[in-house]
Amino acid sequence: MSFIVPLVLVVLAIFLVINVIKIVPQGREFTVERFGRYTRTLKPGISILTPFAETIGRRVNMMEQVLDVPQQEVITKDNVSVKVDGIVFIQVMDASQAAYRVDNLMYAITQLAQTNLRTVVGSMELDEVLSQRDQINTRLLTTIDHATGPWGVKVTRIEIKDLTPPPDITNAMARQMKAEREKRAVITEAEGEKQSQIARAEGQKQSAILQAEGRREAAFRDAEAREREAEAEAKATAFVSEAIAKGDVNAINYFIAQKYVEAFGELAKSPNAKTVIVPADFAGLTGTVAGVAELLKTLGGSDAARTVVPSTPKRGV
Repeated sequence: MSFIVPLVLVVLAIFLVINVIKIVPQGREFTVERFGRYTRTLKPGISILTPFAETIGRRVNMMEQVLDVPQQEVITKDNVSVKVDGIVFIQVMDASQAAYRVDNLMYAITQLAQTNLRTVVGSMELDEVLSQRDQINTRLLTTIDHATGPWGVKVTRIEIKDLTPPPDITNAMARQMKAEREKRAVITEAEGEKQSQIARAEGQKQSAILQAEGRREAAFRDAEAREREAEAEAKATAFVSEAIAKGDVNAINYFIAQKYVEAFGELAKSPNAKTVIVPADFAGLTGTVAGVAELLKTLGGSDAARTVVPSTPKRGV
C-alpha cells in the first residue's frame, strides 16, 4: 500500500504535464477554451494552460494551402457546355474566426469556388472563356476573397486548371485555326512577292538611270570630238584662204581636189557599183593633192596638213 500513493502522484503529475504544458509547432495556432468557451489563441512555442479549466479547442494550420476545385460542366452564354476545374490558394489569417465562424472551412471554400466559377463562366461566351482566363481568375479572386474575409481566410490566388470544350467544338476550332494559318501563309507569300517585285523594279530603275547617264556621257564625248574636228577644219580653211589671198594657185586646186576625192569615195562606197572607173587624170590629181600638202606645211605646220588632207582612195574592181 505504501507504493500506491507515490505511483498515483507520478501518474497525476504526468497527466498534468501533458494537459497543462502545450508546445505549438511553427505554422500552427491552437485555440484555448475555458469550460467550452473560446478565451485565447496560442502562438508557436511553449504555453501553459490552467489545469482542469482550460483545454485546446482547434488546431489551425496557418500556412498557405491549396484546394482542388472538382471538375464540373458549365453552360456558357452562347449555350456551349464546357468542363471546368481549378485550384484555390488560401491562407488562414485569424485562427479563432476560421475555427468558430464556419464549420468545415475547406469544404465551404471549395463549394464557394465551384458556385462562383459556374456564375462567371456562364456569363461569358465560349471565345471569351477560352481567351480571357486571366479576367476569369481576377473576378473569381475578388468574389471569393470578399466572401471568405469574415472567416479569417485570405484567398491569394485562383487558377483555372483545365477547360475542355465538347469534341465537335474542338474539331471546329482546329479547322478554324488551320484556315487562319493558311490565310497568314498566303498573306506572307504575297507580301514576299510584292517586296521582290519592288526590288526588281528598283533594279531596273537604277539600270535605266545608269544607261541614260552613259548615253549622255557618250553624246557629250561625241559632241566634243565633232567640235574639235570643226575647229581643225576651220583652221585649215583659214590657212588655205590666206594662201588664196596671196595668189597661190595650189590653194584653189585644194578645194577642187577635196570635192573630187569626196565624190570618188562616195562612188566607191555604193553597194550597187560592181566596177569603179578611175579617171585618166587621177595621177595628176594625186600630184595636186601633194602640192596642197606642201602648201599646208608651209602655212600651218604638219599637224594641220594631216588633219585636212584626205587619204587617197584605193582602186577596186
